Formats: sequence, C-alpha cells, structure tokens
Amino acid sequence: MDEEHQVLVKKPSPVGNKLQLTVDEVVEDYVGSFGFSQLLQVLLVSLARIFDSQCTLVTIFTDAQPQSWRCIGPECGGAGGGGNGASVCGLKPGTWEWSGGNTSSTIAEWGLVCDRRFLAALPTSVYFLGSLIGSAVFGRLADGFLGRKRSVLLSCLLTSVTIYLTSLSPNIWIYALLRFATGFSRAGIGISCLVLSTEAVGRKWRGQVGQYGFFFFAAGFLSIPVIAYPTRTSWRNLYKIISFLPLVYSIFILMPFVLESPRWLLVRGRSEEALDVLKKYARINGKEFPPNLSLLEPYSNEKMAENSTSPIERFWNTKWAVKRMAVVMLTGFGVGFVYYGIQLNVENLNFNLYFTVAINAMMEIPAVFIGSVLLSFTNRRMLFSVSSYLVGISCIFCIIFSNTGKNNEITKKGSLPQLMIEAFGFMAASTAFDVLYIYCVELFPTNVRNFAVSMLRQALMLGASISPLLVVYGRLSPSLSFFVFGVLSVISGLLSLWLPETRNCPLYETLEQQEEEERLDCVCEELGMEMGNKVQM
Repeated sequence: MDEEHQVLVKKPSPVGNKLQLTVDEVVEDYVGSFGFSQLLQVLLVSLARIFDSQCTLVTIFTDAQPQSWRCIGPECGGAGGGGNGASVCGLKPGTWEWSGGNTSSTIAEWGLVCDRRFLAALPTSVYFLGSLIGSAVFGRLADGFLGRKRSVLLSCLLTSVTIYLTSLSPNIWIYALLRFATGFSRAGIGISCLVLSTEAVGRKWRGQVGQYGFFFFAAGFLSIPVIAYPTRTSWRNLYKIISFLPLVYSIFILMPFVLESPRWLLVRGRSEEALDVLKKYARINGKEFPPNLSLLEPYSNEKMAENSTSPIERFWNTKWAVKRMAVVMLTGFGVGFVYYGIQLNVENLNFNLYFTVAINAMMEIPAVFIGSVLLSFTNRRMLFSVSSYLVGISCIFCIIFSNTGKNNEITKKGSLPQLMIEAFGFMAASTAFDVLYIYCVELFPTNVRNFAVSMLRQALMLGASISPLLVVYGRLSPSLSFFVFGVLSVISGLLSLWLPETRNCPLYETLEQQEEEERLDCVCEELGMEMGNKVQM
C-alpha cells in the first residue's frame, strides 16, 4: 500500500538546476493562495458583471406593462383602469392613453397589448437566444487565441455599442434584433470574468472568489431601479445611460490594470508570460520567486503530437466529459428558466415595480455572502441541490399566499407574505445559480474550462429565453408560473446528484491529466477502503 501510494503522490519536478512546478503549486507556495494582488484582480474583473446585470434586467422596466390608463375621448365612457392591458382591448384607438405616457415603456409606445401582447416577450426571449449563441462563440474565443482578458474587452465594447443603438429603435422588430445583438455581445462578460477571477487564486478560495462576481451582478441589479426611476417617462434614456458604463470601464480599468490568466497562457505555450504574471502577483504580495523556478508544462510534446486535434474535439471524444456536460446543461436549463423567470415575473406580484425589484436585488447580496461562507466548508453538490429544493418549496407557498394581500399604497393590492416568500425563494435561486457556475469551473480542466462554462451558459440562456413567455402568460394566471418554476427547481436539484463532488479538488490543465488524476484518486479510495476492511477483520 505504501509503495502504491508513493507512486500516486506528485512532487515538484527538478530538471537540471530548474525547479518545475504546476501553476497550483506556484500559487500556493510562492504567490499566496489569495493575497492583495489577487483580491485587486478579482475586484477589477468583477466590475464588468455590473453591466452584464444591467443590460440583462433592464427590460423589467423598459418592457413593463404600464400600471394604469385613462380616457381621453367621449367614446371611452369616462372610465379608467389599472395595468391589465386586457381592459383596453374593447376600446377604440385614440380614445384612451397610458397614464405614464406613451414613451414610458416599449409596450406603451408600440401598443403591445391585446392581440399583440405576446410580442412583448419577443425582445427578452431573443436576447437570451443571442446570449446562447454568444456563449458558444466567446467560449471558444476565450479558450482559443483571444484569451480571457481580451474576450471581456471585446464583449464590453460590443455591449456598449449595441445598448446605445437599442435606444434608437424605431419599432418592435428592430428593437428585438438589437436586443439579440446585445445578448450576443454580453455573453463574453459572464463567462470570461468568472474564469479569469478563479484561475489566479488557490484552490480553497475558488468558491468564495467566484461569488464576488455575483456580488457585483447584484450591485448592477440594484442600480437598475435607481437609474430607471428618474427616467421612468422615457425608456430610451434608460438605455442611453447604461450604454456608456462598459465603455468607460474598458478604456480606464480593464485595458491598463487587468492581467491575463496565467493558466491560459501556459496552455497556449506562453510559459514565460505566464510566469511573469505570477511574478507580478507575488511582487505585489511582498513575496519572491526562486531564480530557478519554471512552470511545468501541462503535457509533454509527445502527448501534444498524439493529440493533434483541438481540445474541443477531444472533449467530445471523451465519454466522461460529455456525460458530465450533459448533466450540467440539463441542470442549467432549469436553473436559468427559474432564476431569470422569477426576476422577470415580479410584475405579476401586483406590487410597486420599483419596490419589488429593489427587494429582489437586495436579496442577491445575502445570497452571495451566504453562498461564499457555505462554499468554504460545504460540498458543492449538496449546497446546490438544497438551494434548488428551497426554491421549489417557496414557489408552492407563493401560490398559497397569492390572494391574501390587502390594498395599500406600497404594495398596490399585493400579498405581503407572498412578497416575503418570493424574495426568499429568489435568494435561494440566486445561490443555486451562483454555485452552479463555481461547480462547472471545477468540473473541467483549463484547456476546455471556458468552453464548458459557455456550454452551461448556453443552457442557462435557453431556459431564460423561454421564461418570458411564461411571464406574459402569468399576467393572466400567476399561480401557473410559480408552479412551473417550482417543479423545474426540484428537477434541477435532483439532476445534480449525478455530478461528482469537487470541493478541495485541484484545477487540472488538460482532459488527459484530469482523466488520469481522477482515475488514480478512485484507485486510492478503493485501496483505502480495502485496507480499512482488512483492519476491521
């Protein structure tokens, strides 16, 4: 047993007078698992998640159903009504108007009510479809020649341009097309920011660092009602304001201060540049490298010759990776449908829209902190599945409490218990959403990690693209939307039980390395169980 165990333990590899170590070993021994330099890098990278959140969730306000309408002609009969668009379907055009004006939202400006009400879901649905396609493209670019940093840069610049053009849309069809383009453009932000942040820190900090990006996503979510309220009479001005933020970030923060991932540089054969990045981290942390230190190549030249195909092709030819990815994507579909659906469904709670969005946004913050704490000592699989079950239970209770509210100025005839339960359910959905991203990062090696995260993101966006249709139908039957959200949450939690646990596991560099190391780990576990049984006998 001792001899076999010694074969399985990896040690630093001295070659000549050089000390060759893996990136993990260099980070842990000479850079610091999570020093000031990595904290600064994570914060600067994670700022981009603010714009990701803003351009995703801005339609809660720009595409909102107006809350009331009023008569402007004698044929209307002097009546007025609430935000239910069905109440104006029998009135002649020109005899009524929305109380907030026709420029308050796209629904008001382009008359997306009555027989056109399902067109209101089109821009959000195609936005997520754009994100689905963009995730595939940016996933390949970030793992390939473009890298993590330049993928974030390109994504931010394209997002800035497409958001501004969206504010100039002349009709619903051009608006939907530009929302598709924005969805495609922003896809690189979420994928590459997460990977770029986690690849520079030690293994015990990966979960917490991954959560920091979601904190900034929550900050962006919280900023939307703050920006939307002063611009509530013009949805176009709201788009114009949020379009300039990613441009400023790209020029003054991302380009001059953010460093490329050393793991990506190493896999691309740029080991000297990777070592220089690690030296910069170490210098800021007040540490020094040994003069003979070099990085261990993830695989030998012989291996590279054997595997002349691209990492993506090898991924699809690796059975364990394909099976793992299939489970992750099925789980992600349900999570994306529920996470984004609950956010878009806030208008069906019959509360003040700005108040409800602010409550949901604030619930993201404790979700991030709770997730960060739990990830430090809890198994990923258990944390994700329990969070998903809590979402399902909360949605069922939302149905029960849907008609128990009393009218008041703040709630606008909504049920306060329902709002509280919905907020708790959204917090659990946010935790599940965040943990699944961290989980995916740890399930796959460096040379396909961005691709794997992009595949997860495609599944999330596919689920999200369908959720607006349920939200539109939920204006007629809110209980049905909560029931569907609840069922999908529970199914996602059950699917995750087929994934392996990754807590405190190393980040591997290649598929071949991960397959070999996980096989050896299984052998070690089997040998340990055999030895334990022999001792008991």
